[in-house]
Amino acid sequence: MRIVITGGSGLIGRAVARDLGEAGYEVVLLTRNTSKVGPLPANTRAVQWDGRTAEGWGKLLDADTGILHLAGDPIAEGRWTEEKKKRIRDSRVVTGRAVLDAIRQAKSPPKLLLQGSAVGYYGDPGDEVLTESHPPGDDFLARVCVEWEASTVEAVSFGVRRPVLRTGIVLSPEGGALPKMSLPFRFLAGGPLGSGRQWFPWIHIADEVGAIRFLIERQDADGPFNLTAPEPLTNRDFSHALGRALSRPSFAPAPGFALRFLLGEMADALLHGQRAVPRRLLDLGYVFRYPEASTALRNLLG
Repeated sequence: MRIVITGGSGLIGRAVARDLGEAGYEVVLLTRNTSKVGPLPANTRAVQWDGRTAEGWGKLLDADTGILHLAGDPIAEGRWTEEKKKRIRDSRVVTGRAVLDAIRQAKSPPKLLLQGSAVGYYGDPGDEVLTESHPPGDDFLARVCVEWEASTVEAVSFGVRRPVLRTGIVLSPEGGALPKMSLPFRFLAGGPLGSGRQWFPWIHIADEVGAIRFLIERQDADGPFNLTAPEPLTNRDFSHALGRALSRPSFAPAPGFALRFLLGEMADALLHGQRAVPRRLLDLGYVFRYPEASTALRNLLG
């Protein structure tokens, strides 16, 4: 089976490509610049695309193809100016429409589309436990997630199975949040963000990849799935676990007002959180390799 990945040069896309290639899948990474992809895993090739249309790659789709749509400008890099917010939205929604156009144009539609999203879909409902049936929030990231998911919903009318990946904060030593969060601890200045009471919906990169492959291979997997560890923690408790894993103290909080002064609106993404749980994933029988933060962090930072 061929899997076409948008956003294939990102943290999750690279890890999924490596796993699927080693398992014998044919993997195609769509990228705006093939020269920046670097060494490719087994059974993987890169194809250039413009991020706006199906030109150059739509012909790859057939009845034995799946699409993993992960494309999106990183939300945690740079201050959220109006231009940055437009990039965050367009890099998800416009590319989603391009994926839908490719499905419309295919002689035989693909059997599968895994649509990227995030637990930011739920906004900030406080301590409420969030399963996949919870309604969306109304802040900036929630509205982006709603549009992101909606950009490809028409694919189901072509008979395409469409799991939606509402991913939490992916922990990996190779990039993303963990190296940035670990740095203050290494200088004995680590601690919770703001009050620390906000929820921290994390997932180990091995389980992010494992869950995606599980959803590819389970023919009855459809609709939204929270890709988060089954035991979410508050930011304070996660900070304590991170400090223990690094043998460093975790008593130096970053005040919310300081984060807002330094980061502007982006600080809300750090000071808010979601108590999301992977109910549908567990109901289907996925077994997490790292369900607890302490063992996950020891593995990642060991």
